[in-house]
Parts: sequence; structure tokens; C-alpha cells
Amino acid sequence: MPAVLTPEEVTVVLGKMSGTPQLMASLLYGGGLRLLECCQLRIKDIDMARCEIVVRAGKGGKDRQTMLPRRLVASLEQHLARVRSQHEADLRTGAG
Repeated sequence: MPAVLTPEEVTVVLGKMSGTPQLMASLLYGGGLRLLECCQLRIKDIDMARCEIVVRAGKGGKDRQTMLPRRLVASLEQHLARVRSQHEADLRTGAG
């Protein structure tokens, strides 16, 4: 019998997390993503204005659309700003 967490239990678990793992777990739960789908997301796959995520080559090799929870948009934008800053710093030091 599969174990399914209640919404309250999910809130507790997510509350114990922070940073990128919390963002990823929130996307898994709120957007209905599988772990590998979340790990393979690219910025081009996320439409923050329409709150949509395009999952490319998901289960069965098919593309699909799912929702991006509105409450994650600000956290996702902050994450992208940090990653962009890190990438620019890497480029300045000769890394790519």
C-alpha cells in the first residue's frame, strides 16, 4: 500500500527544508513533477508570467505542460538570480 502524506504533513516536511532542496521539493509537490523532470528543467521551460512549466521528454518520452504554483515564482526568481550571478563570476575567472 503506497504511503501518501497529508497536506499538513507536506507543509511540515517542506518547512524543515531550505534553499534549493526546498525549492525543488516544492516544485515536485506543487507542480506534479517527477524528480528527474525537476532536475532537468531549464529556464526556457518555465513561463513565470503564465505560471506554466513545460516538461520535455517526460514519462514515455512525451512533452507535457504543468502548472507552476504562483507562490513559488518569487523563490524561483531569487534562485535564478543567484545562479546567474554565480555563472557570471565563473565566466570572469575563465570557467564556463
